Amino acid sequence: MSQPEIRWAGPRALLMQLDSLESVLAVHARLQEQPLRGQVDVLAAAQTVLAVFDSGTTARAARTALAHLDTAPATDTAATGDPVRIEVVYDGDDLAEVGRLTGLDPDGVIAAHTGQLWTAAFGGFAPGFAYLVGENETLTVPRRTSPRTAVPAGAVALAGNFSAVYPRRSPGGWQLIGHTASRLWDLDRDQPALLRPGTAVQYVAVRETLTLTDPTPDDGTHSITTPPSTGHSLEVIAPGPQSLIQDLGRPGLGDVGVSKAGAADTASARQANRLVGNAPGDAVIETILGGLTVRAHGELTLALTGAITPAEITTAEIRGADISGEEGSGVGPSTRTAPMCSPFALHDGETLQLDAPDAGLRTYVAIRGGIDVPQVLGSRSTDVMSGIGPAPLAAGTVLPLGPIDQGRTVGAAEPSTLPDAIRRGSKEPVLLRITSGPRHDWFTPASQESLTTQAWTVTAESNRIGVRLAVGATPDSEAPGQPLERVVTDELPSEGVVAGSLQVPPSGLPVLFLADHPVTGGYPVIGVVVPEDLPIAAQLAPGAALRFQTVDPETLQPTPRPITTHSS
Repeated sequence: MSQPEIRWAGPRALLMQLDSLESVLAVHARLQEQPLRGQVDVLAAAQTVLAVFDSGTTARAARTALAHLDTAPATDTAATGDPVRIEVVYDGDDLAEVGRLTGLDPDGVIAAHTGQLWTAAFGGFAPGFAYLVGENETLTVPRRTSPRTAVPAGAVALAGNFSAVYPRRSPGGWQLIGHTASRLWDLDRDQPALLRPGTAVQYVAVRETLTLTDPTPDDGTHSITTPPSTGHSLEVIAPGPQSLIQDLGRPGLGDVGVSKAGAADTASARQANRLVGNAPGDAVIETILGGLTVRAHGELTLALTGAITPAEITTAEIRGADISGEEGSGVGPSTRTAPMCSPFALHDGETLQLDAPDAGLRTYVAIRGGIDVPQVLGSRSTDVMSGIGPAPLAAGTVLPLGPIDQGRTVGAAEPSTLPDAIRRGSKEPVLLRITSGPRHDWFTPASQESLTTQAWTVTAESNRIGVRLAVGATPDSEAPGQPLERVVTDELPSEGVVAGSLQVPPSGLPVLFLADHPVTGGYPVIGVVVPEDLPIAAQLAPGAALRFQTVDPETLQPTPRPITTHSS
């Protein structure tokens, strides 16, 4: 039995490089059946298994255990249970091209696809997307040289030695050979994913089938229904550019293509809940760039944290009567300032309006009792990548509030969680600590060095999925630096990634994955921002400058140069 190669993927995650897909599936199954202490998620891919842990301490202990894990393929690798039957109309745009690539005519491709049993090996890319492995490699074909910008839901496809069905409309570079009406992902089922690792699949050719409509709208989320009157709720008057409901996310679902999601700046979300006397994981509002206006129904206690945001409370107009008993004009509305990082009252009928932040990007609004919308897969958070959770807030949305936990008291004013560099609006780059990524050795020594010596700039294309970076200044001049260059130019089979990963596409410009990142990626990861600094990254507005500092994944102490992240 060969020893696995184990690479750090941040201080709380380990990437195991294995010899074969059979070993990948065996290791994945063993970690699913007997999780290691602190194991949060485990994700199989073509050649790797990613194990994620709840702390650096448990990850360090797991590294020793994984080094001695039996990686031998199981003696019986056959799928269990009755095969899932997927009816396919073989009318895909690439059917003839697949025939040319394999030396088969279209009928031969159909016969090869339906004439073998397929097994779901692993998930990723999107919720419900499963990589299926056949009994032979007759249909092994490359991806398209030019990916499509949109592949319809239900498309049946081939790439490498895998087959798959696209669960929803999305970009894709696989070869399309047909379509099916089978729903690969349905939140109304007890198990939303039709195919999970180990599921057997039998494709069946049919002449006609119903057209599968995308199971979710383009934003992939569910509207918030107006709650029955309970005396306490928060009404959205204006949502601003983007306002979402977030909690601490839904970990442990990487196998079915669902990332953890949750608040991008968890430190500020936790602080907001603490200030109003909520549990740390209660749902809050995450809003960017100001513009959010809400009205209280009932007597509420709120707190604002995160981006330093001017906010104003407007009282409701009070109607009155004059001394003759006739209705008078009443008392007009007045305004007062809402504090940051301190609980405050929002009385019945009053409105709270947030202006554009003076510093930072994301503001968090907590209400005592927490926002009580239905959970989806164990969380109330909106995942913009996977299209799961409540819809973005819109004018007229009324947010129900949960019961107040009388065992928790309202807090007192606290300092902001933002670092001084952001809070003061300094032009100096913000420092983010990173560990060397699992594929840092795919880059030239010069690029490994310039990752931390030159500054980087946040671009306007950034969002909750990732912070997209442009090159900034070099240490010795104001001239811009250079994109990162690879020394290994091979295609990287998709592998699991964590929040904080610095994935480098062909442009050489890193993308720093945030809360709604895809669970797998096909570009090498040169570094991983430590979890403690991700809240800072989430507050970097477009135009902000940043630098990276390499630290040891076990001690988080600075290192003078990139360190080896793997061992055998």
